Amino acid sequence: MSFSSDVKSELCEIALDPLCCIRAEVYGALLYGNTFSTHEVRLITESEAFARRLPALLGRAFGLAFDRLPGEGERKYVFQLNNREKIGKMIDAFGFDSRQSPVLHINFGLLEDDCCRAAFLRGAFLAGGSVTEPSKRYHLELVTSHAQASREMLALLTDMGRQPGQAVRGGCQVTYFKSGEQIAELLTLMGAGRSAAALMDARAEKNLRNGVNRQVNCEAANLDKAVNAAQEQLEAIRRLYELDRVEGLTAQLKETIILRETYPELTLSQLAEEFEPPITKSCLNHRLRKLVELSRA
Repeated sequence: MSFSSDVKSELCEIALDPLCCIRAEVYGALLYGNTFSTHEVRLITESEAFARRLPALLGRAFGLAFDRLPGEGERKYVFQLNNREKIGKMIDAFGFDSRQSPVLHINFGLLEDDCCRAAFLRGAFLAGGSVTEPSKRYHLELVTSHAQASREMLALLTDMGRQPGQAVRGGCQVTYFKSGEQIAELLTLMGAGRSAAALMDARAEKNLRNGVNRQVNCEAANLDKAVNAAQEQLEAIRRLYELDRVEGLTAQLKETIILRETYPELTLSQLAEEFEPPITKSCLNHRLRKLVELSRA
């Protein structure tokens, strides 16, 4: 199963109670489902857990049953309502006129309590949401064909202290998050605490791995730099011998030449320890720069 499927399965474990939250969850699912109008309701899902939850949701929320249930062997689960009396009952409960379109906007009066807001988001995610594997990247989105509902979802999330992005894709409205921390907070809010913990674990592991990679890359770059510097110093020493200038150098510079030639692979810090007595890295660096300068004079 994908991470998105795991999240939906966990959300579907949440008890159907109280009635206000059940109806809020149905409301979110309808606005983010496939079709919601005065003459038809259609919800299509690939989530087996959500497919099991939907009939119970509709029954508990309104005492209704779907007119069409998924058939045997179908790859996707299709639920449908065509009975206008049933649809009208739901529309009236959501505070709309059943003679008009119920999808023009979100009725915020139904979402005054935090628990109902969480249930509404849960329903929207179950019907029209997805979240990527956190080991790959962070992306959670809610997709609907209802532009006004999407704009007001953005307003709702902003009012709740969230900072989603908004986009249009294939004629649909997309509300999305790309912050691992915000996605974990949203999953927790909807009731998927285990999935949120798994995401944060993956985030911590990814940060650790990235940190190790940065350190390795930094060390590799420093090693390359040290090797190049050592080669330059050895080349300078070779030129000093060719120019017959070594004998005229100070005892400290002669000692530096001998140790650099003896230990070409050592870093400055390591090479400085080979002197008797040991010298500082700064002192050694000064001596080597002096040799390079003398070779160019």
